[in-house]
Amino acid sequence: MKPDAHHVKQFLLRLQDDICQTLSAVDGANFVEDSWRREAGGGGRSRVLRNGGIFEQAGVNFSHVHGDAMPASATAHRPELAGRSFEAMGVSLVVHPHNPYIPTSHANVRFFIAEKPGADPVWWFGGGFDLTPYYGFEEDAVHWHRTARDLCQPFGDDVYPRYKKWCDDYFFLKHRNEQRGIGGLFFDDLNTPDFDHCFAFMQAVGNGYTEAYLPIGRTTQSYGLGRAGA
Repeated sequence: MKPDAHHVKQFLLRLQDDICQTLSAVDGANFVEDSWRREAGGGGRSRVLRNGGIFEQAGVNFSHVHGDAMPASATAHRPELAGRSFEAMGVSLVVHPHNPYIPTSHANVRFFIAEKPGADPVWWFGGGFDLTPYYGFEEDAVHWHRTARDLCQPFGDDVYPRYKKWCDDYFFLKHRNEQRGIGGLFFDDLNTPDFDHCFAFMQAVGNGYTEAYLPIGRTTQSYGLGRAGA
């Protein structure tokens, strides 16, 4: 199957809806949406939940931008993109809880495609998710990484260890000589073996975020309140 940007966009819009609905159902508060347009082409939906029952603030954002040509700064290191129209789209989120016993989480999934007549499109997927605990609990780390491993497994035995290491390296704070959080998954420039395979993996990562995060939030919320009131 050739790259289908429309199909990817429809998935990303549904993913934003699904994540917001799931977080709202757990928290009890609703997201407020701000739709925006980009004058040069495209737009998005920014959604924020503030001062909820569990989450101090959560942002789940969708963006889709497009144009007739890439800026020179973007093509300097990717000359194959020069002279091509482009589309870039994705869902990105950060969730901060009230309770310090619940970790902060971050996730994003994205797609880029650049095209010109008479040439094959240049495209790739990227994304991942990572967890930043304030108080470390082994069972939370085990659940988080087990969920990441399980969603990667259908795509190959080497996928989880490769993207786990990439995440560890990407979020290593060199000036502090320490990790930011406990990692998760990170991937970029994914375009092999074909579009269908890569799109399926991106969907698995996007759908897997709430499966990885919400059990931690639910179990730790009651534990943390117990500790705070002890």
